[in-house]
Amino acid sequence: MTLMSFLLIVIVFLAFFVFFSGINPQEMTIFFTPEQSVTYPVTVIVLGCVIVGLFIGYGIHLYGNFSHVLRCWIRGRDEKRDKEINETYREGVGRLLSGDIKRAHSVLQKVIDKDPNKIEGYIAMASVLAQEGNNKETISMLRQAKSIDGKSLEVLFKLADTYEKLGQDDAACVEYDEILEHDRGNRKAMRKQRDLHMKHERWDNALEFQARLLKAGISSNRIQEEKQLMLSIRYEIAKQSLAAANTEQAIVALKQIIKEDGTFTAAIVTLGDAYVQNGNDVDAAKVWQDGYQKLERSVFLSRLENLYIENEDPQSLLSFYNKALTQNKSDLVLHFFYAKLCLRLEMVDEAMEQIYMVENSAPDFPQLHILLAEAHRRRDRTEEAIDEYQKALGVDIQINLGYVCDTCGHGAREWNSRCPECGTWGSFSIVFRKAVANRTVVEPAPTPRGA
Repeated sequence: MTLMSFLLIVIVFLAFFVFFSGINPQEMTIFFTPEQSVTYPVTVIVLGCVIVGLFIGYGIHLYGNFSHVLRCWIRGRDEKRDKEINETYREGVGRLLSGDIKRAHSVLQKVIDKDPNKIEGYIAMASVLAQEGNNKETISMLRQAKSIDGKSLEVLFKLADTYEKLGQDDAACVEYDEILEHDRGNRKAMRKQRDLHMKHERWDNALEFQARLLKAGISSNRIQEEKQLMLSIRYEIAKQSLAAANTEQAIVALKQIIKEDGTFTAAIVTLGDAYVQNGNDVDAAKVWQDGYQKLERSVFLSRLENLYIENEDPQSLLSFYNKALTQNKSDLVLHFFYAKLCLRLEMVDEAMEQIYMVENSAPDFPQLHILLAEAHRRRDRTEEAIDEYQKALGVDIQINLGYVCDTCGHGAREWNSRCPECGTWGSFSIVFRKAVANRTVVEPAPTPRGA
């Protein structure tokens, strides 16, 4: 504003004041207390009010400007401080990723000292401590982060993961429970809980979390896998019922599983076991016979052999083999187990015929030499028996053949319902199953009887 403009405003104001005073000659008395008062012309009072208002307005304006400047200064200071802390944090993380653990430790400690509320600093420091092997301090650092923000899923997951690595699975379960309290639909936490309960064979709890996981929604490419896992968990619950002598309950559960998945080998095997435990050998035999005819898994033949031999009824088993071989003459596994049974029954000539059929039809495998050695031994052909034993070591009185997991290749002496290595159910097969699969049967040359 120029000086002339200011003077013009003053002149106009004075002219207005003179005019206003001329038409308002009255005076006004203002009482401060009942005894104290002042009397002034109305124009003076009005002018005083205007001046006081201007001063108040100007004071408010100055206060606003000062507050704005102060806030900007505080914000700038905080931004500068945050920038320095973030740069220090990035340096610490960079050192951690590059493997400079000692330097990362000192840099990240500075971050925590400068900003005790920065959760990222505690998380990164926990990673440093974990690499240093200081497990106790790792847990302590993560707990400090949790005390700052108890709802941070990143902190809770890292804390649970650390407990798992330390073998403190129950403590890890507590952290996963907290995650699910804050995020009921967190599928990762559900899977972790399920897997931990499966690890400790708490199958009822595992089933609960698997059911919740399926309800939470799964991608279409995994839905079948998760449903199959749920069947497997139900199978383990049925096994527990059977072990607890709740035979009828186990039978009902196993039948339902087989109804939903007729290829569930472990469930079919165990259903037969349940019938045997319940004294119903006839149904057990039928289950295993049907199981082999449908799935061609050798465990059914082993179960049938043991059942009929224990019941001193080998004739029924021989009838089963004869009928099965008539229907499927190209099944070399069936021929092999028939030969094994014949050896157990001292039907050496019949066993030799079956063994040579398998030998002519399939590649060489140790278990075949076991049977050949046994056949020669029982014919008092000592040298031939020794030769075969040298080719295949480990024969015992039951002629155990060994099993292998079709999924991961893990070997086992006895058949297991679940592979201890990869966790797959019903995956164990006789070790040479793949070697004789889909082979053409070649009839051996006639062997003179008693030769």
